[in-house]
Amino acid sequence: MKSVSMTSKALLLAATLAVPATGAFAQVNDRPSESVLVQADRLPSRDQMTAGPEVEGIISARAGDRMQVTASDGTRTVVTIDDETEIKSKGGFLGLSSKDRAASSLFNGLPVKVKTMQYANVLVADEIRFSNDDLETAAMIFNGTDQRFAQNEAATEALRGRMGDIDQYNIKSTTNVYFDTGRWNLSPEAQNELCSAASQAESMDNALLLVVGYTDADGSQDYNQELSEKRAGRVVNYLQQACGWKPYRMLTPTGMSEADPAADNETEYGKAQNRRVAVNVLVSKGLDGL
Repeated sequence: MKSVSMTSKALLLAATLAVPATGAFAQVNDRPSESVLVQADRLPSRDQMTAGPEVEGIISARAGDRMQVTASDGTRTVVTIDDETEIKSKGGFLGLSSKDRAASSLFNGLPVKVKTMQYANVLVADEIRFSNDDLETAAMIFNGTDQRFAQNEAATEALRGRMGDIDQYNIKSTTNVYFDTGRWNLSPEAQNELCSAASQAESMDNALLLVVGYTDADGSQDYNQELSEKRAGRVVNYLQQACGWKPYRMLTPTGMSEADPAADNETEYGKAQNRRVAVNVLVSKGLDGL
């Protein structure tokens, strides 16, 4: 079942508007010509590349396996992420000892340092580093609630002040998969729908996936929050492990508990519609250099 509800649009827009991307910059690296753009799965091994420059700045755009980093002096540099890219943070915030979780946390607005390798006119990210403080603040902006903003208002405003114009995403489609009460295992039907959605997204230029988990209104808020996160996590794992979706082409998944219901929670039918995970196919729009 595929749909794009107005409430889902509002939620996604709020998330993307909360993560500004730096704009109005001069570009120091020439844009690679179309003839030399190389997909991450076709890149040669590192020993066939030469050392590239170190890039430092804020992630200002994501599109497929490419990431744009904007420096404080206005430089915009596009780097390609592949399976050999090492993604590191100090202390493992948000479980970043997992490479998959680390890659999915490279959302817009995160300050990073990138060591690169070069192949033809393509810069390849060999290592991406960021600090826990910046990641935590950027994550609060991306997934933020009023409570989290209030707890760290100064840090949030400081990070916001380092960012400029806002980029948005076009929502190309949404696939919903459904769950039994209190469960987060995937049915055979859900598995088929997830791989079908991934296959269709793969055919779109620069598509990213955003996975959001939900519950019905039964149970406590804490229980439903944990359950929605487990459902989102199960879907992310299946997309990456069974459907072959690359982790660097996925935005940070989130659980929304019983928020944004798709139907009335007063009936069993409505509750069944709300026990879901939405897989949103997004494509960045208005992005230079990607």
